[in-house]
Amino acid sequence: MRRIPLLLCAALLATVVPGSLGATATAASAEDAGHRAGEPTPLDQVVPAPESVRKGGDPFTVTERTVIRVTGSSGDAQRVGNQLAALLRPSTGYRLPVTTTPGSDGIQLRLADEESGKSGLGAEGYRLKVSPRAAVISAPTGAGLFHGMQTLRQLLPPQVESRTPQPGPWQVSGGTITDRPRYAYRGAMLDVSRHFFSVGEVKRYIDQLALYKVNKLHLHLSDDQGWRIAIDSWPRLATYGGGTEVGDGPGGYYTKADYREILRYAAEHELTVVPEIDMPGHTNAALASYAKLNCDGVAPPRYTGTEVGFSSLCVPLDVTYDFVDDVVRELAAMTPGRYLHIGGDEAHSTSHEDYVAFMERAQKTVAKYGKTVIGWHQLTGAKPAEGAVAQYWGTSGAADEPEVAEAAKKGTKLVLSPANRAYLDMQYNEDTPLGLHWAGYVEAQQSYDWEPGSYIKGAPADAVLGVEAPLWSETLEKSEHIEFMAFPRLPGIAELGWSPASALGWEGYRVRLAQQGPRWEQLGMEYWRSPQVPWPDEGE
Repeated sequence: MRRIPLLLCAALLATVVPGSLGATATAASAEDAGHRAGEPTPLDQVVPAPESVRKGGDPFTVTERTVIRVTGSSGDAQRVGNQLAALLRPSTGYRLPVTTTPGSDGIQLRLADEESGKSGLGAEGYRLKVSPRAAVISAPTGAGLFHGMQTLRQLLPPQVESRTPQPGPWQVSGGTITDRPRYAYRGAMLDVSRHFFSVGEVKRYIDQLALYKVNKLHLHLSDDQGWRIAIDSWPRLATYGGGTEVGDGPGGYYTKADYREILRYAAEHELTVVPEIDMPGHTNAALASYAKLNCDGVAPPRYTGTEVGFSSLCVPLDVTYDFVDDVVRELAAMTPGRYLHIGGDEAHSTSHEDYVAFMERAQKTVAKYGKTVIGWHQLTGAKPAEGAVAQYWGTSGAADEPEVAEAAKKGTKLVLSPANRAYLDMQYNEDTPLGLHWAGYVEAQQSYDWEPGSYIKGAPADAVLGVEAPLWSETLEKSEHIEFMAFPRLPGIAELGWSPASALGWEGYRVRLAQQGPRWEQLGMEYWRSPQVPWPDEGE
């Protein structure tokens, strides 16, 4: 998954502000950024890039008379309509009533089951048709409508994100977008173990992920430094094991009610939560909480440093598997999504024989409770269960780990998170005040400029389930830190997961990415003003 040992210092945890590293981005005129000032954003200038765009016709304008018309019997269209209205009302100052009354005008959200069969939009695709009279989003599912809403949102001026009235005008370019994702799994991981993040901070990150059509939120819920989820059958995991974090902070944990709230909010934003309990290594918080989980029966002290690979569950003990069964059972019962992540990386204190034996039993436990297992790619060095997913985090395309490609050839699906491309905690350059650099310095172009379908040498392209951008939190303590390290790189990983290979290309992407900057500023987000991106002039 990750890294080399790190010594923290106060400077690393200092508050950062946009562009605070002193780099000067090359200023670009509004025309260079894709369109002239005062004109609506062209349909092909959103992130991720749509599958198909047909430009044409005059724009649609949101006015004080605009209504949001919803159709469909499931309630999903009504939900998305309400979300869209909540987004638009503060900045426009308009009423924007959401209605089921038929009409040919306004913003229309059409949910029709037959749409999928007619258009091939699939489970998450949508079509957006814009004319002077109406902006119509149609989709076979609520997820498709929601993703279409995010596209409509990006086509409106950045000021639409303001929580106070703005002058407008609120125009959307004419034409048609037909869009669907390349990969079914488009994830982001948040490490809440090294530093604990509150429910509110997780929700803020969910808001940001949804804007770029990310559909999986992987929560790293346990590690050496802290256990972050309440387990009724082993209560000290949270109450004691959750009481620390890197740097000796107070830590914290999610009650089951907290976890349900995260699940609810994620689902409203079309994200599925993928919980991770890392094992057999990265388990010091659990071992410290219960002496009986240790081979010698002695609990180690809690840990607040950043070393890795020193802890292991006791593979021969029967109680170890009682523990695994209880934790997986309770977590699976709380989690509606299909995936449950069991870690499996950096188990340096577990012998290979014990590792293989443990992972085989742990995978069976996950299956017993109806979930599909995900493990870090070291799982492929054991015996991946049928249907298992391996998450690759190396830096070589598995050139030195042929077992990854071999497992893929035998049916193991792959989620790609190469650390020197997709790890959002890697520093941008040697002056970045946060993050690590064990996988190198990773700027925006390097993070974006790779091809998932051919990245793992020797693996079939159809073995790739998708991509994920992990964010480890050894040096991150609050939302501002998350944002500074995630942006501008996260949208690029999201585009690799959503857009067709034919739509990818750094030169075009960097221009579209630059237009996101003013939107992030309206949202009050911190971000790194990469000198590789032609950000608009201040005030543009």
